Amino acid sequence: MSESTADGVERRLPTDGARELLALVRDIARREIAPQAAEEEAAGRFPRELFVLLSRSGLLGLPYDPEYGGGGQPYEVYLQVLEELAAARLTVGLGVSVHTLSCHALAGYGTDGQRSAHLPAMLGGGLLGAYCLSEPSAGSDAAALRTRAVREGGEGSGGDWVIDGTKAWITHGGIADFCTVMARTGGPGARGISAFLVPGDAPGLTAAPPERKMGMKGSPTAQLHFDGVRVADARRIGREGQGFAIALDALDSGRLGIAACAVGLGQAALDEAVAYAGERRQFGRPISDFQGLRFLLADMATRVEAGRALYLEAARRRDEGRPFGRHAAMAKLFCTDAAMQVTTDAVQVLGGYGYTADFPVERYLREAKMLQIVEGTNQIQRVVIARHLVGPESR
Repeated sequence: MSESTADGVERRLPTDGARELLALVRDIARREIAPQAAEEEAAGRFPRELFVLLSRSGLLGLPYDPEYGGGGQPYEVYLQVLEELAAARLTVGLGVSVHTLSCHALAGYGTDGQRSAHLPAMLGGGLLGAYCLSEPSAGSDAAALRTRAVREGGEGSGGDWVIDGTKAWITHGGIADFCTVMARTGGPGARGISAFLVPGDAPGLTAAPPERKMGMKGSPTAQLHFDGVRVADARRIGREGQGFAIALDALDSGRLGIAACAVGLGQAALDEAVAYAGERRQFGRPISDFQGLRFLLADMATRVEAGRALYLEAARRRDEGRPFGRHAAMAKLFCTDAAMQVTTDAVQVLGGYGYTADFPVERYLREAKMLQIVEGTNQIQRVVIARHLVGPESR
């Protein structure tokens, strides 16, 4: 089943329920998100009340099991929801993607008891999550992280864990209600890392002042400091030493979220450019009559549609239980590079006006740059893709 939106975008929707879901999302985006987006981004205000609304509307747990409060939606549908939200305001679309990422470890690797105890509140209780993997000295080389969790009473005691260290570049840092934290519990390298579910108000957990960013100013990004943060062993997710594998598994899905957000941002920039080109007149006619500009718009539209097809194909592979890591890396790489090019071209279409804050395309351009960096830089995506093609590098 498919449908076309008001802007002509073709949507492939597997069920009538998915169709109704997308209609609800568009209504929320039009009424509650888009009208305040420019003002709130300029003021650096995070719309926490919107996330409460999204939670109550069932939009913060879409791809997870309904038994625990999730929406039971395939990724093919969930990602189209993200695209719609990101087109209205990237802070919201990205925030939902990060929240979904922060729930992934517990949903996929937690015990039944852990899921029953925590997931309903995380998915539908108005809570907001953060995903804590990167550190000041461990970005692309995430396996080099230094944050350490030590078990009280020693190995095998069953006692609480005490976490010390610093996490960096944390979306929702300082405002999250819970954090999925990767910390070292063993020796060096990827096999010495475990995953923990840490309450956002745990004693000893503090946030640094938010980073001063060129874009996404409404989305707080901050370092988190763990100073003797005590976590019960019942909040350790998966086996000891399994944390890095859990993190990578989550990132495969998270990269699809970033790809969908990038397509939403690119669609918003394209829509703005097309509307302006039809209204702006030079030399006695609309600038959309000029072939040079028409070709530019055609290229922009092609990049957006190609990106959408790529992330949806990766999502379908995931939904069918087939390997999708390579396709997720390709989608993240292509869609975010496309968003960067499309937003740059949108500024060019608007000319001098595009460089001013009176029109949203300059904000879109600043936001697109961030998407090429988060959840694995696009250089790392090329590494991932090449490893799937020709294997690991020789040493």
